[in-house]
Amino acid sequence: MITFAVFGTLLLLLLLNIPVVVAIGITAVIYFVAFGSAGSLYMLPNRMYYGTTGFTLLAIPFFILAGNLMNVGGVTTRIFRFAKALVGHIPGGLGQVNITASVIFSGMSGSAVADAAGLGQIEHKAMVDDGYEPVVSATLVAASSCIGPVIPPSIPFVLYCSITGVSVAQLFMAGFIPGIMMSIGMMVALAIMAKRYHYPAAPHRAPFSELWNSFRAAFWCLLAPVIIIGGIMTGFFTPTEASVVVTLYALILGFAYRDLRWRDVPGILFSTIKQSVSLLFIMAAANFFGWLVIYKRMPDNIITLLVNMGATQSSVLWIVIAIILMMGCFLDGNAIFMITLPIFMPIIATFKIDPINFGVVMTLLIMIGNLTPPVGMCLFAVDSFAKVGVMALGRKMIPYLATILAVTLIIAFVPEISTFLPKLMMGAP
Repeated sequence: MITFAVFGTLLLLLLLNIPVVVAIGITAVIYFVAFGSAGSLYMLPNRMYYGTTGFTLLAIPFFILAGNLMNVGGVTTRIFRFAKALVGHIPGGLGQVNITASVIFSGMSGSAVADAAGLGQIEHKAMVDDGYEPVVSATLVAASSCIGPVIPPSIPFVLYCSITGVSVAQLFMAGFIPGIMMSIGMMVALAIMAKRYHYPAAPHRAPFSELWNSFRAAFWCLLAPVIIIGGIMTGFFTPTEASVVVTLYALILGFAYRDLRWRDVPGILFSTIKQSVSLLFIMAAANFFGWLVIYKRMPDNIITLLVNMGATQSSVLWIVIAIILMMGCFLDGNAIFMITLPIFMPIIATFKIDPINFGVVMTLLIMIGNLTPPVGMCLFAVDSFAKVGVMALGRKMIPYLATILAVTLIIAFVPEISTFLPKLMMGAP
């Protein structure tokens, strides 16, 4: 009963349009006072500080900075040109280019919003100029941007690991196959719609000379994912150190391509600071909220309830999927991680659900939330330049949402797909 009261209060505050971080903090304070534990409030600054000082969390601002540097430093345009030469001729044309470019870019930024706001603007303009309806183009940009956090490196994966203690390197490896499945599913869905609605495509395959020239122009950009993942797999650097490496690499590329100027750097840094502080502030408040969850033994109460109901591993997964899909309509994905993981992790341990696979499933569900009105962050990022309306994007998003959901369900109930690479490459249990 207490669990429902706490989360009911939080949901009510969110429905009243109170900022997420404020709603989380107020809910925790209200119930500490209500439980007669007002004296525990002295721990508020301590828990907020503790929630943002983990070494793993250093990766988040650096990956955000790397994505911002690439968007300004000419990396995105070179990736797009190479992807266009590679797949621009197949059904769906520039839409397929969009997905392919997002797969490549995902190996560097780890952020859906960075992909949507940077590479997405280039993709949207090119697709509209090629004859796509603006809302169709914007929808595809938003959908493909969600590939980024599934294929490593990934900011949501880092966040998940900082909360749960799961190995970042193993979770990075686990995201590869689901991310590729997600991209292939989108490409198939787009090809079907392209034939039905006659989306434009290049009349013929790009000549070898253009493919070679675009590859040469993008070579050093394409090398970034190899450096990041190769360095992590070989143990040359940790995932946190990899975020610093990719940031320096993006900075060097920007200056080498002469698309990045010193006068651009202060603006990029300020933008990165705003994005990082926004996320870390939510994490700080959510850490205090998580302390309330543990203090009142909410996971234990839920586990007892599920066991008494005769719940199985599969039924628990269905419950989690339903909860996250509903929350994704109203909350930012990072906030969902912060709020739910302190409760979910003891439950999945009890029902012997693999935490590595669970991290992939949670991230896929969060990506669905990023594409679901009224609070889909990728929809807002794309609409900021496409100007087609969030609800219009939501309606056109249904085929891609169905694709991501199908991949999510497959991964959830066939965990061997995501755990194959960690076991093969890193000897994960």
